[in-house]
Amino acid sequence: MNEFEHKQERIHALLAEKKLDALWLQRVSSFAWATCGAAAYINTASTTGAASLLITPKARYLITNNIEAQRLEQEQGLGAQGWEFRIADWHAANPAIAELTRGLRLGSDFPTPNATDLSNDFARLRANLTPEEGERFRALGKLCAAAMDAAIRAVRPGQTEFEIAAQLGAETQARGAQPIVNLIATDERIFSYRHPLPTAKRLDKYAMLVLVGRKWGLGCSLTRLIHFGKLSDETRRKMQACARIDAAFIAATRPGAKLREVFQRAVNEYAATGFADEWHLHHQGGAAGYEPREYLGTPNSSDVVAPGQAYAWNPSLTGVKSEDTILVGEKSNEVISTIPGWQIIRVNVDGQVIERPALLEVT
Repeated sequence: MNEFEHKQERIHALLAEKKLDALWLQRVSSFAWATCGAAAYINTASTTGAASLLITPKARYLITNNIEAQRLEQEQGLGAQGWEFRIADWHAANPAIAELTRGLRLGSDFPTPNATDLSNDFARLRANLTPEEGERFRALGKLCAAAMDAAIRAVRPGQTEFEIAAQLGAETQARGAQPIVNLIATDERIFSYRHPLPTAKRLDKYAMLVLVGRKWGLGCSLTRLIHFGKLSDETRRKMQACARIDAAFIAATRPGAKLREVFQRAVNEYAATGFADEWHLHHQGGAAGYEPREYLGTPNSSDVVAPGQAYAWNPSLTGVKSEDTILVGEKSNEVISTIPGWQIIRVNVDGQVIERPALLEVT
């Protein structure tokens, strides 16, 4: 059974479990998942796309307009996947959903009148990756790591955050991925904001670059920091502590572990490093896939880690952060966004050495 057939089987199993007749996939992320990587969006920031998918017990349909149909059928290869296209003129409403679902019990991955909301269920489907998706994720991780490496090594004092963001975006786009999250902070802004949208502020000594790159619908996350001149002892201590917390997350994210247990291991490490309350100031990350985070890790998470899943943990202390994307393997975890040659911090967790990126110091 190939990847596409496997996903169709999982869809029908979900419909049977929920006692539904049809599934309408409206989210860009779900469209990419169900088609093995195709793009339904035009606006890269949109949640729902210019095309959607409808799966019934006997057929599968692609609902779109006359602008997108040819690209989706030919360039994205969806005609060959066996989707039956239902096309309307761009200026007219498409009656296909109403016609094809009349009298059926409908579920959707997006809140919709007269449909069962399967948003949470579908996030779990997307998060349980196939081996083929794991291979695509590995390739994406290398692209994003290379983009980050090129961009951050080109950072210079005096540049604006807008200019740094432009470098990171250009390096990512040039490698065929989209920078769907591109956050930049310099100097005091790193200490003020966990989600720093870039501004016209100019870099003095310290910069943080945050990237989520998207390709084939998948999103790979990583953060790196660069400092020019002598680093303060306090910032160095925080970076070491943040690396320890991140390593605790990675070590605990193993098959069969409950996500709340993984979360608690990291919370314990926040306390052990002297920063017990900092985890309250920002989410810590969670399962990755076709959304940057399909679902977050929290103190009450009931999800269980499974082999093949991807996670992007992002512990932060005021002024520092550690973030990469990992794949959970049967025997060990794999950091897929590692930058070759980057200075590292080695952390011993229960006899296992886990390497985390250090802050890049330019003296």
